[in-house]
Order: sequence, then structure tokens, then C-alpha cells
Amino acid sequence: MDRMPDERPRHIHSVEPVLHYLRQVCTHFQIASLNRPLEAAESLLVQNRPIDVAILGQFKAGKSSFLNSILGKPVLPVGAIPVTTAITRLQYGEKERVQVRHFDRSVTEVALADLPDYTSEAKNPNNRRNVEVVDIELPSLMPYAGLRLVDTPGLGSVFACHKSTSENWLPEVGAALMAVSSDRPLSENDLELIRELTQYTPNILLLLTKTDLLSTEQQDEVIAFFHQTLQRELNRDFPLYLYSTQVDTEHHKQRIEREILQSLSSNRDSEFQRILRHKTKSLLRSILGYLDIALQTALQADSDREGLRAQILNEQVNEELMREELGLIARENALQTRPMLKAYLDRFYGPLVEKTTARLEKDIPSWKGNLWQLSRHFEAWTSEVMTEEMWKISRSESPHFFGTLKKSHASFSRSLAAFRRFLDENIQKVLGIRLAEVDWSIDVAEPEHPDIIATKSFDIHLDLIWFLIPMFLFRKAFERHFVRCLPREVEMNLSRLAYQWEKRINAAIDSMKEQAVGYVRDELATIDALLSKTGGQSEEIRRITEELKEASERLES
Repeated sequence: MDRMPDERPRHIHSVEPVLHYLRQVCTHFQIASLNRPLEAAESLLVQNRPIDVAILGQFKAGKSSFLNSILGKPVLPVGAIPVTTAITRLQYGEKERVQVRHFDRSVTEVALADLPDYTSEAKNPNNRRNVEVVDIELPSLMPYAGLRLVDTPGLGSVFACHKSTSENWLPEVGAALMAVSSDRPLSENDLELIRELTQYTPNILLLLTKTDLLSTEQQDEVIAFFHQTLQRELNRDFPLYLYSTQVDTEHHKQRIEREILQSLSSNRDSEFQRILRHKTKSLLRSILGYLDIALQTALQADSDREGLRAQILNEQVNEELMREELGLIARENALQTRPMLKAYLDRFYGPLVEKTTARLEKDIPSWKGNLWQLSRHFEAWTSEVMTEEMWKISRSESPHFFGTLKKSHASFSRSLAAFRRFLDENIQKVLGIRLAEVDWSIDVAEPEHPDIIATKSFDIHLDLIWFLIPMFLFRKAFERHFVRCLPREVEMNLSRLAYQWEKRINAAIDSMKEQAVGYVRDELATIDALLSKTGGQSEEIRRITEELKEASERLES
């Protein structure tokens, strides 16, 4: 293993050289597990962008309604179903402006009135327009210059697309308002999200929405429940704010503006540094944990280090076995995708046959021409109608198609948690130290809608001799024949729709498997390097550790 560069800073006073040094340490000791949070902190430092105040929480927690209330007008779409499909960021601008950034890096400038076409589930189902993020500039946000309010897709509502999921965006958070609805306060998922947020920001505030649903006594009970639960589960407490868009709105709004938004905005530079220091200190703690492993093994003789390595990287944390286990999870769930889709789509067969039959019987009398022309009419009509009907089903019912995707995600997560637990137990047993915490969230990319093009399966040879068939005698018979063909057309196109979704869902399952394999591979490579390649570096590791501890103390001051 190469030695650390000689030009490393002897005394580290500010965040920038600390991050530079942490990058050197991670590269030197091959700590691949921390790449993502390290990149987020480096990006924040370089861009010096506005502080992102993220509104996070489960779906239908009232996040968009809260932001509209703060803005004083209905900028963001709201509805009775989970609405937000893409990250939406709002900040001050001299004039009203909306820019839609797509995953292909193209940018579309749209009117504010057209925003729902890009960010709402109703008009952009499953993010079919491939929107990565929407940036909105509003003159009314001048009092909060230096801040960027961020509306996120509700966690647990639908699978968000690509890397723009709320969970994957967490390392970017500067301050977090965790919205919890009064009608289902503080679930296990909320606690897990708060726990993860503590790695990324020192500014975590709880927002209890829809408080008009509770009486004053019930509000007091819920507040007490919040404080007790947070102390019991996380051993800490967080500021709690009440909010309702129906009752005492102005009072709630003024308190949040005064104590959160105006405070952050007026102290933007110091808050920015505080947030960046927090992210850097989280990285420091994780790296020090890995260096503990490196130091313990560096002190051993070569033969002893190999023995330690064998005890820690035993069969329970074997990469090949984990790859097989994760592959088995993917294959088992992929095999269930088609039967699950078929079982769900079968319910549409009868109603769709009835609907298309009635439509054909209404349309067919207006068709003119001989048998050949009539056959072409039928083919074109079938293609158009089936494409339309398959699109309707695909668009409205797709949230019900993801059963095996959800099962796979849960199984992969459990498998990774077990792997991580075994590895942690081995390290504690052999070295007496805990494994450093890392973010192993598996991102779920919802499959894009397939291009729905109906099959043309109608086959009739009689139209080749159309000139011999008197239509005035046989037209009714041919019309009945076309009607009798419809059930087969419906069956074939439902089957094709299932196949198209099966391919996309199974590709998403395979993508999750590769993410999980990557986590395992990177972690084992990191541990292997620390166990096998740190001989003779004990003094250097001690020196680096002391410098990092010194840096951590300086960041505290």
C-alpha cells in the first residue's frame, strides 16, 4: 500500500483542508464505503450553494400544503392521492421562473401554472417525463435569500425514480423539517429517517401537521408522546412545531418564519459552515472507526494478522456466498413477477372485452368498402383501441404491479443488515471494536412505463379474394367475425402488457441486487485492506488518528 503523501497538513484548522485530508485517508486505506457522503460534503463545499431546507416525511403528511401556506399561494400541487413525484426546490429570484431539469441533463423552462404537468402524480404518473429536479425562483422569497425550500416525494408513497429519491437525497440536506401528520404520529419509519438525518445535518426540526384534527388536550398528549419516544429510541429530543392550514395558520406560520427561516437566512454563512462541519465530523467519526481496525491489525505480526483476517472474514461474511444469496433473492422474486402480473391483469379481461365489443358494434356500421378495406379498418381500429386501453391500465394500475419489487427490496435490505451484523460481531469479538456506521440504503428505481403498442394479430385469408365475395350478402357475417376476434385480441394485449412490465420490473430487481453486491464488495475490500495491508504502519496510523482527532476538536470550536 502506498504511503500517505508527505504534504498532508500538520495542523488542520478549517473544513476544506479536513475534507481534502479525509479524501487522502480514504484513498490510502481504500475506504470505499464512505465515498457517497464524502462526495456530498465536497460538493457542498465547492458549490457554496443555498442552504437546502428539506421538508421530509411519509406520503400525505401535508408537506406540499405546508409549503404553499408558507409561500402564501398554491404553487405546489396537492391532492387526495400521493402527489409529488420529483424533488422541487424553491428559492429567491428577481422574477418568477421555473426550470425543469431532466435526467438526460436537458432543461425545460415552463410557466408556474404548468408545474403540475411535471411534478404531480396525476399529470406525470410515475415520473414519465423523467424529471430529476424542478427549480423555482420567486420574488416573494426575498426574506429568505440564501435558503432553498425543498419539497420531496413522500417516503413510502411510490417508488421514486433514479437517484432523485427522497432517501438518496439525504446527504444533500442542510436543514430538515420532518413532517408528521397528526392522524398517524411518529411511526417506526419516521424514527428511522430521523436517525439517518442525524448523520447529515445538525438542524432537525419536527413539524406536526394537520393539528386541527386534534383537540388541545390531544395535542398535548401527542407532543408528550413525541418527546418520550424520541428520548427512548434516540436518546435525544428535537424542536417541535405545530401547523395547520385550517386553524391558527397565521400564528403557526409566523413562529416558523421567525424561529426557523429568518434565523437560518440571517445567519446563512455561519449556518452553512455549521452544517458543513457537521457532515465533516460524521465522516471523521466513521473514518476513525475504520482506522481503529487498521491500528489493531497493524500491531500484529504477519502470521497473527492473517489469523485475525480469517476469523473476521469467515464464511458468514463471504462475498461469493453473499453474491449467491442476493442472486437467489433476485431470481426467486423475478420468477414470481409474471404470475403476479397475470393474476392482477386477468381481472380486466371480462370488462375490457365487454367495453371494446360495445365500442366495435357502435363503430363498425360506419366502415365502408369491400372485405379487404373492412379488414384493414378492423386492424387499424384494434391497434388504436387496444393501445389506448393498455395505456389506461398501465398508467392507472402500475402502482399495483410492484409487489415483487417491494419484496425484493425488503429481502435485499434484510440480507445486507444480517451481513453487516455478522461482520460487526466478528470485529467486536476479535478486535473488541465496533464497525463504523455507513449508509447502506438500497435505492429503488421505479421502472419506466413501457411503450404501449398493440399487437396486430388479426389473420384472415379470405380478404385476398375480396373481389369474389358479395358484401351485400356477407357483410353481417364478417362483422360478427370481427366481434368474435376481440376476446383474443384483449387476451393477447393484456399478456403483452404483462410481459413488457415483467421485463422492466425484473431489470429493476437486478439493479437493486447489483447495488447490494456493490455494498458488500466495497465493504469487504475495505476491511480486507485494513486487515491485510497495514503491516508496519502502526505509527503512521496513530499519527493520522491523532491528526483527525485534533481536526475534530477544532471543528467543535
